[in-house]
Formats: sequence, structure tokens, C-alpha cells
Amino acid sequence: MTEVSSLTGRLLVATPALADPNFDRAVVLLLDHDEEGSLGVVLNRPTPVEVADILEGWGDLAGSPGVVFQGGPVSLDSALGVAVIPGGEGPLAWRRVHGAIGLVDLDAPPELLAPALGSLRIFAGYAGWGPGQLEDELVEGAWYVVESEPGDVSSPDPERLWRSVLRRQRSELAMVATYPDDPSLN
Repeated sequence: MTEVSSLTGRLLVATPALADPNFDRAVVLLLDHDEEGSLGVVLNRPTPVEVADILEGWGDLAGSPGVVFQGGPVSLDSALGVAVIPGGEGPLAWRRVHGAIGLVDLDAPPELLAPALGSLRIFAGYAGWGPGQLEDELVEGAWYVVESEPGDVSSPDPERLWRSVLRRQRSELAMVATYPDDPSLN
């Protein structure tokens, strides 16, 4: 089997050619990537559902907009909490994924994390790939892989995240940010 270089903590940015409507202009934060597969959350799909309406106590801690995000097409009835905890060691009920970004145990009391919390997003569902599946999509050119920044998790304007992540790249990728929503109207 081919060795997999971990992309955990990096962003998958959908190329304009990606035809899957679940990932049209998606920005996915990879929370886990190894030879067993990959798991991530789509950072730029806010829903109209308020966090406070489904997770008691977590609504006041969720960043603006304080809504649940659709993390991907898999297990939409489950919730994942992703938080940025600045500094060294994180609190109980938080597991570091990459840098200051980590997963929150949503069964824990919210007040346990509140003092340390930099930002929090709640995701319904996730994006998942089986062994080798993401690598195949990368070879096919479905995704750009770029470095994440802690602010990506809590972007106050998630609908513009696809363009802003591409625009900050120091390569020809920055030009892709200008790709029209409907190229036939160009």
C-alpha cells in the first residue's frame, strides 16, 4: 500500500471543475487524514438553524453567525464542534487536531470550555472519504490543498470563504478566486 502523507489541518478548496453539488465551491477543513481515510467539515455552508435551538448551552459560545453549519453530506443527524483554543494546553473536553484547532466534546458542560475558547463552530454532519478515495480525487484535480489559518474556522462571512482562501494564495491560485459563478455568462 502507498504511504499517505497526512493532510490533517489543511484545507481542501473545491476546484471550479468539481461537479459534485455537495462540494460546489466548498472549503473543507481536514480533521483527520491517514491510510484509513479522511474526515473533514465544510466551513462555508451555514444553515438557518440556530445553535441554541439544538444544543442547549452552546449557543452563546458559537461564533457569529451563531448557526449550525452543514459539515458535509455524511451523518447530518450528528454534530461536531470545532474550536480554536489559543495558547498552549487546551482544556478538558477539547482535543487538538492541528495548531490551535481542535474538536470539542459536545457532551461536556459548555462552561468547561468557555474561559479558554477563542471561537467555536458547530457542524451537522461531515465530509468523509474511504482509504485512497481523497488521493484519487486529488489526482483528478477536484481539490486544491492549501494551508489553513485559525480564522478560517470562524470566518464571519462564510459565504465568501472560498474566494478569500484562494485570494490569499501566493501563486496562480489567487486568480481562481475571480472564476465566475456561471462561466457561461462570461
